[in-house]
Amino acid sequence: MRKFARVSLACVTISAALFLAGCQGLVHSSAPFTLSVTLAGGGSGTVVSNPSAINCPPTCSATFQPGSQVALTATPDTGFTFTGWSGACTGTGSCNVNPDNGASVTATFGASLQSVNHIVFMVQENRGLDHYFGALQQYRTQKGIPGTFDGLPQFNSPAGIVAINPGCDPAFPFQASPAPFNDCVTVVNGAIDPNSPQVPSQKLITQCVENPSPSWNESHVDWNVVDPLSATATMDGFVHTAAHDVRETQYIPGSNPPESDYDGVRAMGYYDQDVLPYYYFMASSFATSDRWFSPVMTRTQPNREYLMAATSLGHVYPPVSGAPQFTNKTIFEQLNDNNISWRIYVSDSGGSLQSHTELGMYTFANSQGANFVPASQFLTDIQNGTLPAVAEIDPGFESGTDEHAEQDDSHPGGKIQVGAKYVSSLINALMQSASWKDTVFVLTWDEGGGFYDHVPPQSEVNDPPQPEPNPDGIKPSVSIDLGANDICSDPSKTGPTCDFVYTGYRVPLIVISPFSKKNYVSHTVADYTAILKFIETRFNVPSLTQRDAAQMDMTEFLDFVNAPWKTPPIPSSIPTQPTSAPCYMDHLP
Repeated sequence: MRKFARVSLACVTISAALFLAGCQGLVHSSAPFTLSVTLAGGGSGTVVSNPSAINCPPTCSATFQPGSQVALTATPDTGFTFTGWSGACTGTGSCNVNPDNGASVTATFGASLQSVNHIVFMVQENRGLDHYFGALQQYRTQKGIPGTFDGLPQFNSPAGIVAINPGCDPAFPFQASPAPFNDCVTVVNGAIDPNSPQVPSQKLITQCVENPSPSWNESHVDWNVVDPLSATATMDGFVHTAAHDVRETQYIPGSNPPESDYDGVRAMGYYDQDVLPYYYFMASSFATSDRWFSPVMTRTQPNREYLMAATSLGHVYPPVSGAPQFTNKTIFEQLNDNNISWRIYVSDSGGSLQSHTELGMYTFANSQGANFVPASQFLTDIQNGTLPAVAEIDPGFESGTDEHAEQDDSHPGGKIQVGAKYVSSLINALMQSASWKDTVFVLTWDEGGGFYDHVPPQSEVNDPPQPEPNPDGIKPSVSIDLGANDICSDPSKTGPTCDFVYTGYRVPLIVISPFSKKNYVSHTVADYTAILKFIETRFNVPSLTQRDAAQMDMTEFLDFVNAPWKTPPIPSSIPTQPTSAPCYMDHLP
């Protein structure tokens, strides 16, 4: 008995976390111990400790007194889930840790579409996919980025021939009034003019080019210069329409701002990473598509009507001055009806903010002044965690940040680098803000701008393919806004593209989010009413028309399991978008 007592006394007087020879239990250390928490999974949340020392993030490690029992509690952020502990704890309840059962714990949070609490979209002006991203596959290959992107054929893998369009027959040069008007001749006797020179695609050095026209007639001639009503897309009218527009506007001297590209070669111009390094980096790092189209084969306003309401109600031209506002439902009214917050950040100023936006074409906007705010408020909201559920950033139609080509090089809107720099300031700020963790930023362009693209508008969308539907059964007509001599105005002379059952032309897309798949290229055909479908799917609101209902819901671009960009690119790895490229319009390239 006395021998046993001496052994017991030895056990209690030795301070070590060891099984001692002859002792019957574990003796706790009197030294402090450090507990570390790691966050894992595609979701986000916080872990706090009791006693209070850990509040992760940002404080994910702390030292506790000897013998402490530490209780850890995991709380997912809004829209996310807590899926369980690993390491020193298991299960999904509270995690109780002491020095004996380990000093390392992992908390895993899950994500889903419901984790996207903010959808932001921004639609810049008048740039086609081959025009901006035609050299993107070459860039990806140089950077060792896997996957394929269908840009200009000469840059694809395997490489194709240099893209060309028939040019203006030199026997019919431009001449101003009072000489007879010479149009750009590319077609003779129902076929391509044998004297028409081949105009190849060319890299542009100037960041400013004269504005081609993407309007209704021009878009149909771009489709097929010999027969715009044909079901066959030859994609050979871009040079012709670009030349025709300059010759027409310059025929009467002094009647319009001066232009000089009488032969339309600017339509075959493209940019690469030398001029647009920010866009090339972001499109290759995050998610993009080579089958993303504007909704209709015409100019800005009808396409933006599709962006708002998934239809243009049969219109192919802008509303005439003094025309009544539209009364059909828009995506923002749909959100309003379902008590879902929204806001439009306006890059222009002066007068009512509504007047600078496409939503201003609708009567609904008249009563929604509080939801239109200056674009500077976006930077405040992302830092303060006050972004609405859905937001649009208007590009700056008047202030020169929209990237729209212009008629003269003194207009800031013609400088694409100025617009790209502006966009980069918004996205970079978002990536470094508290709002990054649950936001998707969709950047695209409203239509192709009349610049060459080798992929024609599509009559089927989605995967598996289904017909691109007319939104509401309304067709283009003279009774709405077609001119008497416009293509498709004569009911006896029609073609498949005379109805709203084709997309418009391809436009660039970048989907930027913590959930964006890394280096991803979608090949699923969609027009950008898919943005509406994404909003409708996430917030469980009805489609506006058959058009948005038919699109993909854009979840293809996202990976909620891994959240590949949960930690965004470090700022030093992101190219700074320059603004110093030359700007001239009197010659090319």
